[in-house]
Amino acid sequence: MSEILPFTWFQRDTSTVAEQLIGCQLCVRQDNGEILRCTITETEAYLGIRDKASHNYGGRRTPRTEVMYSAGGHIYVYLIYGMYHMLNLITQTEHEPEGVMLRAAFFEDSVSKLDFKRLSGPGKLTRQLGITERFKGKMLGVETGLWIENKKIQPEIVRKKRIGVDYAEEAKDWLERYCWKDHPSLSR
Repeated sequence: MSEILPFTWFQRDTSTVAEQLIGCQLCVRQDNGEILRCTITETEAYLGIRDKASHNYGGRRTPRTEVMYSAGGHIYVYLIYGMYHMLNLITQTEHEPEGVMLRAAFFEDSVSKLDFKRLSGPGKLTRQLGITERFKGKMLGVETGLWIENKKIQPEIVRKKRIGVDYAEEAKDWLERYCWKDHPSLSR
C-alpha cells in the first residue's frame, strides 16, 4: 500500500488538486473485503460559487449539495439521469463549495483497449467500483472504504474543456479538465 493522502492534501486550490490527482490510486473496499485499486487518468475541477457549471454556482445550497460546503476530504456522490453515480472529492476549506469529479481511471492489469475502457467515464468508473450514494458526506479514508493513495509515477498532463456543461455559458470553455496525455482510458 502506498501513502494515503491526508485530508489536508484536498484542502488546497481545486485546480491544483484536480491536476495532481492524475496518476494517484483510487481505492475502494468491496463488501467482500477485496480492495479495488485503479489509477486516475482524468478529472474535472468545479470552482463553486463563481463557476456556472458547479452545483453551487451563485451560492446555491440544497440538501443534495450541502456536503460541498464541507472541508476538503469529504466525498460527494450524486445520481444523474436516474442511473449514473458521479464521484466528487471536496476540496478547499469549509464553506468553499468546490470539488473534483473523477472521470476516468484504469486497473493496473489492463492490457487491451477494451480493458482500458472499463473505467472510461464517470458513470462506468462508479459502476465498476461499486461507488454509490452510501459514500456521500463521508470523509475519505480506510475506515470509510474509499481513499486515495499517492502516485507512483508522474504522467504528462494536458488541460481541456470540461464535458457536458454546455449550459454554463463562458464556464463551459474553462480548461478545468485534466487528462493523462493520450491515455487509452480517457472518457472521450
